[in-house]
Amino acid sequence: MQIAVLIFVLLILVVISGAASRLVRVPLPVLQIALGAALAWPVGGIHIAVEPELFLLVFIPPLLFRDAFAAPKRELWELRRPIVALAVGLVCFTVLGFGYALHWLVPSVPLAVAFALAAVVSPTDAVAVSSIVDRNSVPSRLMHILEGESLLNDASGLVMFRFAVAAVLTGHFSIASASASFLYAVVAGVLCGVVALFVVTKSLKLIGRIGGVPTEVQVILMVLLPFAAYLMAEAVEASGILAAVAAGLLVGRFTFIGNISVAARIQANSFWSMLAFIFNGAVFVLLGLQLPDIIRRVPPEISSRHAVIEPVATMLLLTLCLIVLRYLWIWASDTGAVLLARLRGTTARPFGVRVRLAGSVAGVRGAVTLAGILSLPFALPDGAPFPARDAVIFLAAGVIICSLLLASLTLPVIAKGLVEPGEDTAAIEERRAWIAAADAAIAYLEGMAAVQDDDPQAELRSAAAQSIIAGYRSRIATCDEADDVRKQARQSAEVETRLRLAAIKVEHEVLRQMLKRREINDRTMRRLQGELTLSEALLRDRKSHR
Repeated sequence: MQIAVLIFVLLILVVISGAASRLVRVPLPVLQIALGAALAWPVGGIHIAVEPELFLLVFIPPLLFRDAFAAPKRELWELRRPIVALAVGLVCFTVLGFGYALHWLVPSVPLAVAFALAAVVSPTDAVAVSSIVDRNSVPSRLMHILEGESLLNDASGLVMFRFAVAAVLTGHFSIASASASFLYAVVAGVLCGVVALFVVTKSLKLIGRIGGVPTEVQVILMVLLPFAAYLMAEAVEASGILAAVAAGLLVGRFTFIGNISVAARIQANSFWSMLAFIFNGAVFVLLGLQLPDIIRRVPPEISSRHAVIEPVATMLLLTLCLIVLRYLWIWASDTGAVLLARLRGTTARPFGVRVRLAGSVAGVRGAVTLAGILSLPFALPDGAPFPARDAVIFLAAGVIICSLLLASLTLPVIAKGLVEPGEDTAAIEERRAWIAAADAAIAYLEGMAAVQDDDPQAELRSAAAQSIIAGYRSRIATCDEADDVRKQARQSAEVETRLRLAAIKVEHEVLRQMLKRREINDRTMRRLQGELTLSEALLRDRKSHR
């Protein structure tokens, strides 16, 4: 019963935060963490213990899979060098730099434990990054790099975290062994993602051949894919997170979509949107629920001089240390790319100081960091307490809060004016694609209309083709490169869209009245309203993108 109440409370808080974020103008993750903390702060509040492994299994694979599926693959491939440099190189650099800084700042934390905390705070949070960073205020190239980094660095950070914890438990660390284990975790994780994707694709193909199978079966198979990839990789001691990401990135390369019915695609898109919204919110609410218990137990190692100022100053200094390390790495990578381009006789596009600073501040931490640090064992093999466990958990929670707050407060100021106003390249690319598709469709339909044979429906086919062609020409006009032509066509299309939406509203009302008079039954009502709702959704989506 307690689990049911907890789920209900989480859902209510997710709904409240989704509506309240539009009123208070606070980034959604920050608001959700605050709501969770407020719910758990009173003595009689909600207090739950998060099982880290279960948390990672339930929340992380589907969220990263969806982000990987939605990510622009072309841009990620073009930017693969800076992305890998951040996802792997920066993680190693952070482990060394942050580890030594923590050990110097808090000497009571052993160096191996400091490296463990450094490894678990090195991954950025994909959900928090996309929620805090305004896509319209930062260059698209930087945004793609941040997205790609947040998809991949969870795996590298958690793998290094395991090595550091193993070093604390055994008192032994081998660079050669750790490098081999890291390479195995990456390669095996990717292979597990590919295998899981292959199996699910073949299963969907088999279901399609059977025919008559409910579309819900296809949707469930799609939802199970990231979990299957994650569990398969974890079973062979590889990176389950990287397996889920690999499956999401490679979905488009398989005949996955072609084996799914249209109805299943529509249901799956709606389901994934709802699941992502719920899980994203629940992750940060759960994070907020953990904070009060962590903050109440301020470790003596960082509160001996002052009960409040010293812990806050330590958390802030460590967060600034992460930002500085990140800035130095981005600067070094940028400089190296420029030098390499000069040696090759090509040109490079280096980032400016403000863009580097925006990329440094935007590296916020989140759920993976907390789940990882909470998985620290309570005791060593000899039964002694795990050294400085409470201290590093406290500091990890503090870094999460400080990174979110600093990004929320400073990023809008840093990013202001980085992007010149005007139409972005994505909109131009989308418009050209619509024109090319419409031209091809018109050419095909004109060919069909020109065919004159003994078919009695030839004249009807020609008339229908001309009617459809008129619609395609209208689309081309709304996407025309000439601003004056496109403006006039868009105004005409907007008037048409408003009339169509008004007409659909009248149709809905007529159907409700017919149901009320019992002229149609509920099944007929649902089927017809479903068609009208789909048409309305398409019109509203088209209207919002103009």
